[in-house]
Amino acid sequence: MSQKVCVVLSGCGFLDGAEVQESVVTLLALSKAGAEYTVAAPHKKQMHVVNHHTQQVEAGAERHVHVEAARIARGPVIDVKDIKVSDFDALFLPGGFGAAKNLSSFAVEGTAGTVDENVANLIKSFHAANKPIGAVCIAPAVLAMTLGKGSLTIGSDEGTAGAINTLGGSHQTCAVTEFVVDKENKLATAPAYMCDAPIHEVAAGIEKAVGAVLEMC
Repeated sequence: MSQKVCVVLSGCGFLDGAEVQESVVTLLALSKAGAEYTVAAPHKKQMHVVNHHTQQVEAGAERHVHVEAARIARGPVIDVKDIKVSDFDALFLPGGFGAAKNLSSFAVEGTAGTVDENVANLIKSFHAANKPIGAVCIAPAVLAMTLGKGSLTIGSDEGTAGAINTLGGSHQTCAVTEFVVDKENKLATAPAYMCDAPIHEVAAGIEKAVGAVLEMC
């Protein structure tokens, strides 16, 4: 029987939502491994909208996380609050600034921030059920904010690494093509675009993290 994985996206676009390439690589790796995936997203407005050409915030513009996530999912997504943990074997969170802006307030408030209530409940529920959780790029910070523990990586950015340690996690420096696995807590993380690297190197790390999650199912 193939594993069933819930993939939580934070919108569409690395500056204000889910990182598109990280998300697609994640879905591709799951599919190649024979796993089934369901895409979920919070049913809420984005923190703000960024023009990805100019990389400037568009004043007054408004988009919704779940509607934007559907661009990547190629169709409707499930509201995270409606996800039943019993229907899945694992949870995976691609990165992008949306993880720090829409799934949490980490981008604005740092270690004093909070995680979206429904996202936090989902992460806690998977963890309590002893089901593996994967996260890449900045998303491991969301895990640290929620669980307050775990061996995690975002690569080598000292500021974010320090924040993860402050939140109760244990940051491990990691190359972009590699990953960190915490078998005790069933967590697998990889740096992805927290590192300045070409897409094939980013993909290598994500694919390994996906593989580790599936192995822990």
